[in-house]
Parts: sequence; structure tokens; C-alpha cells
Amino acid sequence: MILSGNDIKRRIGKEIILDPYNESQLNPNSYNLRLHNKMMVYDNQALDMKANNPASEITIPEEGLLLETDKLYLGRTLEYTETNGLVPMLEGRSSIGRLGLFVHVTAGFGDVGFAGYWTLEIFCIQPVRIYADVEICQIYYHTLKGEPTLYESGKYQNNSGIQTSQLYKDFKK
Repeated sequence: MILSGNDIKRRIGKEIILDPYNESQLNPNSYNLRLHNKMMVYDNQALDMKANNPASEITIPEEGLLLETDKLYLGRTLEYTETNGLVPMLEGRSSIGRLGLFVHVTAGFGDVGFAGYWTLEIFCIQPVRIYADVEICQIYYHTLKGEPTLYESGKYQNNSGIQTSQLYKDFKK
């Protein structure tokens, strides 16, 4: 089952940490997360799954940043999240999608026990100007049946910023 907005609010500071928390971002069954002003883009056009692909940081200026098509941008949420005993899920907002901007298309399924900032995989089908602090996606929570095994991966847990793909670490096992 998905938690209602009222249930999310009741669990803030307990099973759910959203920092900073602003009640105006609370929806009937989700909470809007905002876009940080830092993003990353990969330096190379061709990426290798087995490599730690180099990337550069960019800052979204006050006047916004015009995103290019056929380019992957990595952003992150402004809010730090922590979830205990629930499954966090992330989706782009419909108003954002209606501009042809895709946010977090392939990795919206969070793990029980995840703590950190969400790295967002962002791309557009036509150029679109984005701005820092925009409510870009929404987090919602599923209840869990059974005793969970907590997420303890060293790849993404307790991050402090945008993370490029860490898939290359899987090849070293």
C-alpha cells in the first residue's frame, strides 16, 4: 500500500526523514523534492559499463540552464532523505514530464534503509530551461511485508552529492 500524505506527515522524524521538510511540498500521497543547483555531465560521448566514466560538475545559474537533447544530466535532490521500514519510490512530476523532461526514468525504486540524496537521471526530448529549487520529482512510500534486509551497499548509501554510475564496481566482484 502507498502511504497517504497525512501518513507521511505523521511519520516525519520517525520512519521518514526529509531534510529540509516543508509542508507546502506535501501532496495527497507523495512529497515533492526539489532540484539542487549542481549537476554533472559525462565528459565522454561513449560510456563504458566497466569503467568509472569521468564527469564534470556544472552549476545551474539563476537565469536557468537550457538542457540539450541527446545528453544525460545527473542532478540531485536538494532534500536529504532517509527511510526505515518503508520502500521509497521516486517519480518525476507530471508537470515536468509534460515539458518533455524525463527525471529518474530507470531508477525510481529505492531500498529500505536508504539514506542520502537521490541522484536524478535527467534528459529531454526538446530543449528546456530548468531552474534550481524547482519541485522536480516526488517521493512516495510503500509499506513492506515481512522483515526487511536493510540497504547497506557501499555504492550509493550515505552519499553527499551527485553520484555517477558505480556499475563498474559490480565487475570487480
